[in-house]
Amino acid sequence: MDKTDIKSLDFNELENLIVDAGLPKFRAKQIYDWLHVKLVTSFDDMSNLSKDLKEKLSEKFYITALEPELIQTSKIDGTKKYLFKLSDGNYVESVWMKYHHGNSVCISSQVGCRMGCKFCASTLDGLTRCLEPSEMLDQIYQIQKDTEERVSNVVVMGTGEPMDNYDNLLKFIRLLSSDKGLNISQRNITVSTCGIIENMKRLADEKLQITLALSLHAVTDEKRKELMPIANKYTIDELMDACKYFFDTTGRRISFEYALVRDVNDTDEDAKGMIKLARKVGAHVNLIPVNPIKERNFKETAHEGVLAFKNKLEKNGINVTIRREMGRDIDGACGQLRKKVMDESH
Repeated sequence: MDKTDIKSLDFNELENLIVDAGLPKFRAKQIYDWLHVKLVTSFDDMSNLSKDLKEKLSEKFYITALEPELIQTSKIDGTKKYLFKLSDGNYVESVWMKYHHGNSVCISSQVGCRMGCKFCASTLDGLTRCLEPSEMLDQIYQIQKDTEERVSNVVVMGTGEPMDNYDNLLKFIRLLSSDKGLNISQRNITVSTCGIIENMKRLADEKLQITLALSLHAVTDEKRKELMPIANKYTIDELMDACKYFFDTTGRRISFEYALVRDVNDTDEDAKGMIKLARKVGAHVNLIPVNPIKERNFKETAHEGVLAFKNKLEKNGINVTIRREMGRDIDGACGQLRKKVMDESH
């Protein structure tokens, strides 16, 4: 008999299974609390359950628990990069960042990625598989246990394209924001996408209060096609329509992620194009000095160039920030650490 992934069940699903098994309803609350509040990884640790019940649960369910294979800590800013081993031997990465407004964790949604963006290490070996809701959650749970500090913000912007794992992503968001679990406000959850339009619209229709961050990285279709294969499927005009739909449906402002690559997308013309697009959908622009990766020949825009680009946008009334560069000394870019470990093990 195949066992059920208990950590991926929402409270109602767990309650129904507990009742179907002939157990009292209140047990579901106890078990859910152990998994999602006390963050235990074994039925044996559930001290208010009988031995008999623990055995029954072990027969029917398994608890997803990621193993921290490697933890790197930045000497610059204390950022921690985690390499987690999954039960099937695959690896995923997560990053813990300390800000004045709270602790933020960036998690992965897939093992690898099939989107093929040219400046990203995550996509170099393609997609292995999607992560289950429990595997996405447990990145946060393990980090919270390791740091002994509460996580207040979660960004789904690590390895993988979240919209390519849509159903599991949606379940994950609901579990993470459940008042019976960690109860992280949906307003403190950001989901990144390279722009899978159908699923952006589906997500809008769920009327969640999350932030959607579009990995834009170019302001013309021609240039975007050079950087991101997804641009061969969807035009920027179609993307802007989807962004507008998301904003109109949810009332949540879209964020544009824009990795500045020297002499590629950091010109005056690019800044003008960005002003036009951001105005069109009322977007916030987040400029990212691109993390150089050895497999690609892209160079980051010099600091002065980043500031100049920012100033042009600000002078035209665009809300813009430069992403703080965290963990540059610890394989900070998505996918770098996983790739390094995989290459070393082959």
